[in-house]
Amino acid sequence: MSDPDRPETDPRTYDPDDDHAFPDDRLNAALAAVEDDAEITAYLEAQNVNPVTRKGYNDHGTKHVEIVRDRALRLYDLLKRGDVGFNGAREQGLPEADEPVVIALAATLHDIGHVVHRDDHPYYSIPLAADVLDRLLPELGYDVAETVRLKGEVLHAILCHHTAEEPLTREAGVVRVADALDMEHGRSRIPYEKGGRGINTISSQAIRSVTLHAGDTVPVTAEIEMVDAAGVYQVDELLKSKLHRSGIEEAVRIVAVNIHEGEEKIVERIEM
Repeated sequence: MSDPDRPETDPRTYDPDDDHAFPDDRLNAALAAVEDDAEITAYLEAQNVNPVTRKGYNDHGTKHVEIVRDRALRLYDLLKRGDVGFNGAREQGLPEADEPVVIALAATLHDIGHVVHRDDHPYYSIPLAADVLDRLLPELGYDVAETVRLKGEVLHAILCHHTAEEPLTREAGVVRVADALDMEHGRSRIPYEKGGRGINTISSQAIRSVTLHAGDTVPVTAEIEMVDAAGVYQVDELLKSKLHRSGIEEAVRIVAVNIHEGEEKIVERIEM
């Protein structure tokens, strides 16, 4: 049970001490190991050089990974509370407790392929993440068979986060959608145009907040506050496209609200 004397945590941040709608012991052990892992830390720092320093894209390093992982686990928790079933771990004969482990590890390692190149980075992430998982999973107590199966599920989610390959598991769908949810002001997943005034630049400045909460008619509502109608481009071009055929599209509703005060609004509210 939660402690009433403990201060309420940010609902966007995963807290291992909170009550969750899923068994979290294995997840918490995995997160603690990831936090202390020197190789993973090095990858998260190094993977920003190609997209940011060399190509002028936005952050794809440690902060992005933290946001994606937290939102993936928040999304997963809300889906579980809404009785949405997950199939990745289950179809591999793994317990329910491994569902969030798959999601968390995939979210952590999904962008490490950037150390090779920004272009086609999910494909480069696969062998690099496989090497990390071959070392990490036995350290977490998984035997050979469990390591093979869990590794396969993590790699599947990594591959499907930013490619045309369709997610075949809801765990992978959660990671795919969570990647698109890192879109607040200054963090748009669509690359900006240096010094330009194109739609990418304008839309990336328009999103003020992204909040996930239980929906009224579906398990999850993703509420996005924007200060300009241009923010619709972020929502429609990236988030909607990643939600499509994710396996969780029927369980998630997107609500984009223009909170700008002043002149007449071109777009006030959009629901998808």
